[in-house]
Amino acid sequence: DSPDLPGYTSINPYRGCEHGCIYCYARNSHEYWGYSAGEDFETKIIVKKNAPELLEKLFNSKSWSPRTIHLSGNTDCYQPAEKRFRLTRRLLEICLQYRNPVSVLTKNSLVCRDLDILTKLAGLNLVSAALSVTSLNENTRRLLEPRTATGQKRLQTIGALHEAGVPVGVMTAPLIPGLNDHEVPRIIEAAAKNGACWAGLTIVRLNGAIDEIFKEWVYRSYPDRADKILNQIRACHNGSLNDSRFHQRMRGEGVLADSIHQMHRLACQRFLAGRSAPELDKTLFIKGGQLRLF
Repeated sequence: DSPDLPGYTSINPYRGCEHGCIYCYARNSHEYWGYSAGEDFETKIIVKKNAPELLEKLFNSKSWSPRTIHLSGNTDCYQPAEKRFRLTRRLLEICLQYRNPVSVLTKNSLVCRDLDILTKLAGLNLVSAALSVTSLNENTRRLLEPRTATGQKRLQTIGALHEAGVPVGVMTAPLIPGLNDHEVPRIIEAAAKNGACWAGLTIVRLNGAIDEIFKEWVYRSYPDRADKILNQIRACHNGSLNDSRFHQRMRGEGVLADSIHQMHRLACQRFLAGRSAPELDKTLFIKGGQLRLF
């Protein structure tokens, strides 16, 4: 367990991600498999076809105690490969079969394909979903996340999940100081209008190979303000682009980071007052998954 995420259990049916988000912290993990964190991460996708089998094995193990499974902690579980392989759908089916809580984080509207399962999970208070929205400016989104759904499409997806009774939030993550941090209030307001119940954030950090990948990208994409962006990222991480310190690495520190969090807090108070993320039910778990639903 990471001290930042105690008790956190995630499943990643895919390694690598076709979305191609330039800042993605998961890029570094692709090097574990002998691939590059750059183009290989976006084009050489590892498909874990046995992920559903491994989840069932986990649920049937003597050591398993019911807790939320997170889809996914590393790469997007609804990236384009999911349309073909349907591993995320099968993982959701298994969570429903065993009555184990599950959360979903994605940038992709493909999540709506699985509303039939998600609504059943929601009826048992076993699921929450969140859409990551980094920008509502299409020029920014195309440069930052070239093969993802538009910001408006993600807002529509929040609305569709809400209308189906699935608790849904928005992640303004990552915030990149000097690039998209000013959009926080607008994103939270728009997400709230579409039914979001909560909002989270992280501040970008550029660990490992991402440091050089991001710098090359920002000087090419924003030559007039690249230095300002990089210096503001450093200001949030004790003078460094690379931050591996537990507790600080995702939230940042210092005057600039504090002001970003304050802006986020005020937007939540204004647009999400009286709403909150659900506490999922861990008491319904069926050892062995005896109630076969599929």
